[in-house]
Amino acid sequence: MRRKTLRSSFAPGAALVAAAALAAGLTGCTAGSGTDGGAADAKGGDAATSSQAAEPGRYQTLPEACGLPARSTVRGLLPGDDQQLSHDEAEKIYAGQAEVTYDTDRRVGCRWKRETTEGTRHLSLDIVRVVSYDPSVSDDDRAQEIYAGKELAAEIPSDGSASPASPTSPPSSAKGGEAKSAKGGKGDKGADGATGKPSGGPSSPSAGASADAGGSTAPRVLGGLGDVAFLNDKLATADSGVHRDVTVVFRTSNVVVTITYDQWSTDKATLPESQELQDKARSLADELAESLSE
Repeated sequence: MRRKTLRSSFAPGAALVAAAALAAGLTGCTAGSGTDGGAADAKGGDAATSSQAAEPGRYQTLPEACGLPARSTVRGLLPGDDQQLSHDEAEKIYAGQAEVTYDTDRRVGCRWKRETTEGTRHLSLDIVRVVSYDPSVSDDDRAQEIYAGKELAAEIPSDGSASPASPTSPPSSAKGGEAKSAKGGKGDKGADGATGKPSGGPSSPSAGASADAGGSTAPRVLGGLGDVAFLNDKLATADSGVHRDVTVVFRTSNVVVTITYDQWSTDKATLPESQELQDKARSLADELAESLSE
């Protein structure tokens, strides 16, 4: 009986020791769990950071460049001076020639050319889909950086207003009324309707050229085209003739489009018209922007 009593009195103590050991074990487990929880929180933080990464651009691929403009649009941009073309000749001219690129999902281009008795017209199209490899910078923002670089190179006025182009004097062989396209030396209207005026008097040899250059009112920002856009217009002379180069650049989301349209004239007494080239380039830009948004 005494032995049983001793055992009974010992049992509670043993239970207490066991409970203490269990508690210690649980404490150790809790500490371990706390460490794991910290790791989980860290991962959770990474996930939160990832969720804040910049959104991708709207465009994930690009269309085939040569087939993007309507065939009728290309014909209008490359007039033939009433020159009749065979079916094969027309197909070769209007189908265009695709630019070689390494990744057609990132960049595509096409160029067209037509020679006539009055000179040659060239049209080129370059479309770039921008992808940002910085998770903190969106594709659109990166595309805007590229667009801004082009705008800076074109010397677009900071306030977005039009600035007169520098006068380009024609060759000495062109006399007084050399700029037939300058409409009597008063200057043609630019695409925005602005009329340039000659800086010199009626007898000034460069009056027509100055008026034509001023009438282009380039470079300038274009409204209502993509997210942002600008137009540039340059007139220059060369040994082979005189040429006008019109460039329209616009950005829509993460795509930057550059249109280059120029006309060469072997007759240095005739300047390619600013208004016609600007209007046609702008019309093409509107068509491309609409096609890309579909």
